[in-house]
Amino acid sequence: MSRKIQDDNLDFLFKAVLSLENMDECYDFFEDLCTVQELKAISQRIVVAKMLSEKCVYTDIVNATGASTATISRVNRSLQYGCDGYDKIFERIREQEKNEQL
Repeated sequence: MSRKIQDDNLDFLFKAVLSLENMDECYDFFEDLCTVQELKAISQRIVVAKMLSEKCVYTDIVNATGASTATISRVNRSLQYGCDGYDKIFERIREQEKNEQL
């Protein structure tokens, strides 16, 4: 994320997210924080990013997620020119899943 938008409000939000301890707490917190539509939009973006990182084509992503091509393009720009936030998270999830299989 660009440091241009960093402020005390975002810092507080991120501290709150980092304090969550499990999936149930995440559901409770985000249900209180966001509307259903906001949560669907956010979750759609991360699924789009995952599919793009797996080299899926736009038509497959549209069919699987219902995302617009504009959303897919925006997420793709973040993957290509962003701060590598998606990549960090995907790698950590892969490692976590790998460890759970052991």
